[in-house]
Amino acid sequence: MTGNHKDKSITRRRAIAVTGGTVAAGGLAVAGYQAAFADAGTTATDAAATATTTASESAGSCMTLMSSVTEGPYYLDNALVRKDITEGKSGVPLTLRLTVVDATDNCTPVSGAAVEIWHCDAWGYYSGYTTANPGGSAPAESEDGSTADDNTYLRGYQVANANGVVKFETIFPGWYTPRTCHIHLKVHTGGQKEDGTYEGGKVNYTGQLFFADDIAEEIFTLEPYSKHSGSYTTLDNDMVYDGGGASSGLLTLKAVHKKDPSKGYKGFLTIGIDPDAENTGAGSGGGGGGGEGGTPPSDAPTGTPPSDAPSASASS
Repeated sequence: MTGNHKDKSITRRRAIAVTGGTVAAGGLAVAGYQAAFADAGTTATDAAATATTTASESAGSCMTLMSSVTEGPYYLDNALVRKDITEGKSGVPLTLRLTVVDATDNCTPVSGAAVEIWHCDAWGYYSGYTTANPGGSAPAESEDGSTADDNTYLRGYQVANANGVVKFETIFPGWYTPRTCHIHLKVHTGGQKEDGTYEGGKVNYTGQLFFADDIAEEIFTLEPYSKHSGSYTTLDNDMVYDGGGASSGLLTLKAVHKKDPSKGYKGFLTIGIDPDAENTGAGSGGGGGGGEGGTPPSDAPTGTPPSDAPSASASS
């Protein structure tokens, strides 16, 4: 694999291109990840104090730092409320602990916020879009051998506890042309769990989570990721990641076993939102390609959901 995408016309196309310059919709606060470790018995006040202190040390104050970005073309409605979203998909284990705070109110935890995530499997395929070509040379999605439901794997919601914390068990995502390794997410408030999913309310934030290049590239040398060969896009050449570190969605990653990356990673981030804002990420950007808004380049993933899949909500 190389570290650069072949189509230089879209490299370094920054988040302003895919967001239309929107800033007020909410974003990521650089508040560290201590609150993600808060014990279930810790009070909301204690968690808020921890988040506020860390934010002050990192950025001088708790503030909105990044605008929402497009949800991309692979979003599906009605994801299940569940902690483990793998459905048997093979890959390096990844535990995500995300803390949702109110960036307009001293980073107090947003209890009850619903965090929704979705991402591709180890070979670059999304559930609901398994006919889409991830670029490069990859086995057919059906060769994965798992018993995963083609419409639901690697998608799910979790509802934040009193400390604003949600936790997901998943796998390290693969990649698809011309994007870097990433996870999509939305933060919802005002709705409720119903029939196994989350209904009502509004979307306050639409964003993406990113991974350090050195860790991602090491993971991609392992099975089953190594069966997907081709031109991998690094962070510097990604059309969405804007180089802002944690404030732009870059996860803090800790290896479960330092000498054996196949044992998995834990990822942490604090997400600062404006609970009064609304941004679905649908059609919010005019630039980009390869599945993130605009006209895709010729080697971008293609395909449509199978006929029995849930309909995509306002795909770009």
